[in-house]
Amino acid sequence: MLVKTYGAAVLGIDAIPITIEVNSTKGCMFYLVGLPDAAVKESHRRILSALQESGCRLPMTNLVINMAPADIRKEGAAYDLPLAIAMLAATEVIRDEGGRLSRFLLMGELSLDGTLQPVKGVLPMAIKAREEGFEGMIVPRANAREAAVVNRLQVYGVDNVRQVADFFNGQCDLEPTVVNTREEFFARQCEFDYDFAEVKGQENVKRALEVAAAGGHNILLIGAPGSGKSMLAKRLPSILPPLSLGESLETTKIHSVAGKLGSEGGLISKRPFRDPHHTISMTAMTGGGANPQPGEISLAHNGILFLDELPEYSRSVLEVLRQPLEDRKITVARVKYSVEYPASFMLVASMNPCPCGYYNHPTKPCVCTPGQVQRYLNRISGPLLDRIDLQIEVTPLPFEKMADARPGESSAVIRERVVRARRIQEERYAAEQGIYCNAQMNSRLLARFARPDDAGLALLKSAMNRLNLSARAYDRILKVSRTIADLEGSEVILPVHLAEAIGYRNLDREDWASR
Repeated sequence: MLVKTYGAAVLGIDAIPITIEVNSTKGCMFYLVGLPDAAVKESHRRILSALQESGCRLPMTNLVINMAPADIRKEGAAYDLPLAIAMLAATEVIRDEGGRLSRFLLMGELSLDGTLQPVKGVLPMAIKAREEGFEGMIVPRANAREAAVVNRLQVYGVDNVRQVADFFNGQCDLEPTVVNTREEFFARQCEFDYDFAEVKGQENVKRALEVAAAGGHNILLIGAPGSGKSMLAKRLPSILPPLSLGESLETTKIHSVAGKLGSEGGLISKRPFRDPHHTISMTAMTGGGANPQPGEISLAHNGILFLDELPEYSRSVLEVLRQPLEDRKITVARVKYSVEYPASFMLVASMNPCPCGYYNHPTKPCVCTPGQVQRYLNRISGPLLDRIDLQIEVTPLPFEKMADARPGESSAVIRERVVRARRIQEERYAAEQGIYCNAQMNSRLLARFARPDDAGLALLKSAMNRLNLSARAYDRILKVSRTIADLEGSEVILPVHLAEAIGYRNLDREDWASR
């Protein structure tokens, strides 16, 4: 008897439907074909044990299982459930009289006692199930809320394989998991652990972070230990514009494929904030591996990638960021596969000004020689620095500022200004594909929307000659000045906007490391 069930494989952050065909004939052999990996081949023993412990014994038959399409490699134990149900149906333990098997997509890993364990990538699988016209999807209960985010799809969370067998035999009904996606999404958008109201002083740095958030610009904070670099960076998500439903869905798909959603499931409602340790490998940063997984730059998609102590990261890890910062995607190419992950993130980095950390400190002396300071700064390559729009010096607070009990400006107030500026940019780039904020402008858009007047050009020319800036730094200054003008509600870029943008290029000053 020939039976078909349906599962899915994840390629990149999208899913591909997999058809599992099982043919049962007289005999006692077992064959599994269709390019399965070792984990899928091992499923035979797991399935036999799970079915036996669940009271669903398979009769002694000859089973041939094909997983189509055969040119796509099937990896992991997530195919245990569709394989087990197909084997039960092929041996007539499950009688699929109403053709219900063809209307459901099944995924789940089986334990030896028949219970179902959660799997990765359920959200893109559920999206594909709806696109392919499936009536519903059956997954482990721990994945049910994640899949139920997709509307117009019946999602059933189950605990063990016996429940699934009884469901297809018509011996029990399963309760669909219902999630009010929009209500939960909007209810959690404004919940933050940190707020700028808690920050004392540092008004110039808070202003720079506001500009960075308003235009989606990369920013580098440089200052002595304890000056508040990490504290300020952790509060940046609280002033970023809220995620749209489309951005949230794409972000959640990436975290689903990486297995980072946790037991709560549901849509990610706040922009990601990823802060990998400086010992991270290049593969962990970019993604890939034997079984391709998104890296940190993709997990930070639509959010922030925070690199604390920037010079301590390996040179290869830092240099690999250059292309994703420009293209906002990363292509991982290997001999056997090539996958593309989105990587549109804000790079926020912090570093000490020298090895001892106290160069240019107002009270503590620096023990480093000028050569040591320069070598320390040279760990960050010029091309990477050129891609960082704002470079801000963070100075330690005096006691009077720290002792001031008055709260600072709240994140909610700053966020309102940022959202207004982003709304201006959305309207400006409405006709441009893939452009949503000033940081994403190309040369054509710069010439159209960020052209300063004659006085501004004269100021910019003087700064370019004095600071010996590159062409990329020139573009960055124009983008930042466009954002400053948007925050002020100005249609044109004024010299005061350019002057502020030039002031955010601290490391471009030739005398910075020799003061």
